[in-house]
Amino acid sequence: MDNFYENLDPEDVLILDSLSKLLIELRESRAVLLDHYGVTDEKALLEGIRGGGIEEHPAYEVYLGAKLIDSTRETVRSELRNYMLEK
Repeated sequence: MDNFYENLDPEDVLILDSLSKLLIELRESRAVLLDHYGVTDEKALLEGIRGGGIEEHPAYEVYLGAKLIDSTRETVRSELRNYMLEK
């Protein structure tokens, strides 16, 4: 297998590595928030809150935080994809 980083500048390698690590950290942070309530996504958490099975506070704040993390993750994924297409 060829080394993916072989033809990249060291600066590009650092940027790609940093973005990749950030994606992993965001994914894991979101999972920790949601796991606390036994759900796998924000929709399920919100449904639990609306249905009364999960207390609104602080679950709604966790819901908002998880949504923000997911939005940030999508932005970073897009940035990483665009950066790789440029190289």
